[in-house]
Amino acid sequence: MKAIIQRVTRASVTVGGEQISAIGQGICVLLGISVEDTQKELEHMVRKILNLRVFEDESGKHWSKSVMDKQYEVLCVSQFTLHCILKGNKPDYHMAMPTEQAESFYNSFLDHLRKTYKPELIKDGKFGEYMQVHIQNDGPVTIELESPTAPIDSKQLAKLEKQQQRKEKTRMKVPSESSRERNAPRSKNDPSASSGAEGDVSSEREP
Repeated sequence: MKAIIQRVTRASVTVGGEQISAIGQGICVLLGISVEDTQKELEHMVRKILNLRVFEDESGKHWSKSVMDKQYEVLCVSQFTLHCILKGNKPDYHMAMPTEQAESFYNSFLDHLRKTYKPELIKDGKFGEYMQVHIQNDGPVTIELESPTAPIDSKQLAKLEKQQQRKEKTRMKVPSESSRERNAPRSKNDPSASSGAEGDVSSEREP
């Protein structure tokens, strides 16, 4: 699990031109869930986010207080692109948890966040929707968090890569039967190959 934490003076989420969430001073969390994440990673990330010391104390000392210490707000936004792997210049997201599983996992993350802190201070975007996220970064302060995970299972990774390759192959255009017939070599004795004959397949080809 990965998270980009930004200290903000305000932040909001808009969907379809309508603002659906907004916070004042606090932190904005962009959260990426991977195929390997479990309840253990979820709990670790919640603990780190809420205890991350990115605020000043009463005397002005930097990096002394967490969002919980200051009783500030938290805005969470699901961000699967954090698990991008580049293949050349093309982003690949097979390491991100599939949508159906990710939505349930993300909701569990929000529930745990609210139970650990104050429900009324936790806001979020709209999972799976096209969003505009407006962030007024304070500082700027941006910190990347990543939960500790077990070593990647090479067999599982290979399986995921094969699944991705199969998906890409299905997108490729398969030549039609008529196309294969047109491209097949013809015998000199094949009457349909004679130039100018009625119904001559060769006449359909480009000069």
